[in-house]
Amino acid sequence: MINMNEFEKELAKRGDLVYEYLTSARYQERFAPEVIHDSVYLYLGRRRGKSLRPAVLLFSCGAAGGDEEIALPAAAATEIFHTWTLVHDDVIDRDCMRRGGYTVHEEFRRRGLDLDYDSDNAAHYGTSLAILAGDVQQGWSVSLLSELAERGVDPAVVLHLIRMMETDVVLTLLSGQIFDVQYSKAPIESLSEDKILGMLWRKTGALYEFAGAAGAMIGLSTTDARNELVRSISQFTGRCGTAFQLQDDILGVVGDTKKLGKTVGSDIREGKRTLIVYHAFSNANEAQKRRMSRILGDENASAEEVSEVVDILSELGSIEYTRALADSYVDEAKEQIATIPESRYKDLLLAWAEYMVHRES
Repeated sequence: MINMNEFEKELAKRGDLVYEYLTSARYQERFAPEVIHDSVYLYLGRRRGKSLRPAVLLFSCGAAGGDEEIALPAAAATEIFHTWTLVHDDVIDRDCMRRGGYTVHEEFRRRGLDLDYDSDNAAHYGTSLAILAGDVQQGWSVSLLSELAERGVDPAVVLHLIRMMETDVVLTLLSGQIFDVQYSKAPIESLSEDKILGMLWRKTGALYEFAGAAGAMIGLSTTDARNELVRSISQFTGRCGTAFQLQDDILGVVGDTKKLGKTVGSDIREGKRTLIVYHAFSNANEAQKRRMSRILGDENASAEEVSEVVDILSELGSIEYTRALADSYVDEAKEQIATIPESRYKDLLLAWAEYMVHRES
């Protein structure tokens, strides 16, 4: 077994490999003009992510008997793919903070003001740069996958992974994003736990499932999604991805702003229909429902009002309910890989699963 300290070192090691790959001069020199370079790399320098998706792709490749080094371009592609979704998601959610700094659209809104744009044109400039940066990053992710062929991966596998990412994953992820937007304006009683969990899997679980499948397919040199090992690993990573989003929703209401790098309570102000909120409304009395309804979705809600909603969510056991459900997803995920061959990579996958629901940021 691998303890959490050891796992975090292994995770950081993969993160270093991926970000060294992405920030090499041969890539940075391609992006021009300067504003495109700066917007594309805003989340890739000092504000890099934890590399959970690329790491699990590399672990999955190893668990399937493959070479991590060969799979590195796919891991980098997965991180860049995830990054463009964040850039666009921040625009949709109107978030101003990401990883302890300004979001892309907010950073360039401010730069627009420095260029003496009026407030409306500065905001449009920031949004335009974020859309374009995300577009560049999505194209870059495809280019990165194509580099697998240069490392000896069967071109048929490379093309299959590109099709999977650019068709299956894109359509699934964007449909989840659409549902998220629609649900935030829908009456709570029109939703269900299954609808919300389905939306979470589409938004988050699908890319994790792809990461697992891609790693296993590269390791086995196969395009067969029905292969027992590929199926086991991809289902494992997909379930853990949903658990990750449930934990993310928990941290969004009771996390530490400094650790998260974004404002806790923003989901409440945006009126997000998280499982926590749905569970609370399903168990609240009329007075609690009225109070939550007044505050949820109020962009100008005070810190005290947000805190009041959090207290209600806690009193009704909704946070603990969601935490228990996240744990159950991880337990089910572990069953999916119970029969794969024992190896250090399998141990890393199991440690990764635990990290997904016990992280604090």
